[in-house]
Amino acid sequence: MKNVEVSIVIPVYNEEQSLPALFGELWPVVEGLGRVTEVILVNDGSRDATLGMLYDFQQQHKEVRVIDLGANFGQHMALLAGFEYTRGSKIITLDADLQNPPAEIPRLLAEMDKGHDVVGTYRVGRQDPWFRKFASKWVNRITNKIAKLSIRDYGCMLRGYDRRIIDIINVSKESSTFIPALAQKFAVNPIEIPVAHREREFGVSKYGIFQLIRLNFDLMTNFSLVPLQAVTMAGMFFALLSGLLLAFMFVRRVVLGIGTWQRFIEHSFEAFGFMLTAITLISVGVLGEYVGRIYKEVSKRPRYSVRRVYETEDDE
Repeated sequence: MKNVEVSIVIPVYNEEQSLPALFGELWPVVEGLGRVTEVILVNDGSRDATLGMLYDFQQQHKEVRVIDLGANFGQHMALLAGFEYTRGSKIITLDADLQNPPAEIPRLLAEMDKGHDVVGTYRVGRQDPWFRKFASKWVNRITNKIAKLSIRDYGCMLRGYDRRIIDIINVSKESSTFIPALAQKFAVNPIEIPVAHREREFGVSKYGIFQLIRLNFDLMTNFSLVPLQAVTMAGMFFALLSGLLLAFMFVRRVVLGIGTWQRFIEHSFEAFGFMLTAITLISVGVLGEYVGRIYKEVSKRPRYSVRRVYETEDDE
């Protein structure tokens, strides 16, 4: 395949139930684009029949390549692996769970044809539990404030990227990152459009509560020093608060003559103890997060490993 215009990258992890429906919906869209298109399916260490199904699909379509990773590295690392193999001038990312229908892809390409180098999306009519939607709404707002970004829906992975953006991402060798946020940093003319969202019909979400918290904390610490600055501000605030508390107890004991000196000293130590404990715990947690990131960066371990690439050789 030469002169590829569109590359569609789909990370896949234990999706044997959803793959037949994905193939059935995706391929008519690919054929209807009227552009030279490749589909890159990244097997992220699946332990079910996913790899075999991907291989069978690849054998039927020369436009498909399967990147088989050596272990489960996570959604974003799988996407980065797929980006390394893209040849198109326009790159579309899509989840394999079909919550965002492939039929939305032409709308993203239409926006890219207008000159937008990043086409973000946000889900309308979102078919998720209410608590997940509520948490997502507030996490999006907080993250935008901290990271100084403007992304309406961090959780929607149906997105479009210009070749220039993907090339920049490929040379950004961070050990962990969040692709939509990283792309937004380098975008010149980004846009966001609404896309349809469906209830997950097959399988279960790979993101539990802990994984979502972890992902959003990664996002905030990857793109901002605000958490470190917040620790400093918290230390100053609690120091001021403890000083005011001591002054209050001093006035209460010396000026008003209420209580005893013994109780005054006991309360003073208690106040200092609680304040210092809170500051210490917060500081250790945030500092540990940043130190952990430094360790991961200097260790220079590969972000992913590719075990094998299944593709149809080009005819010379």
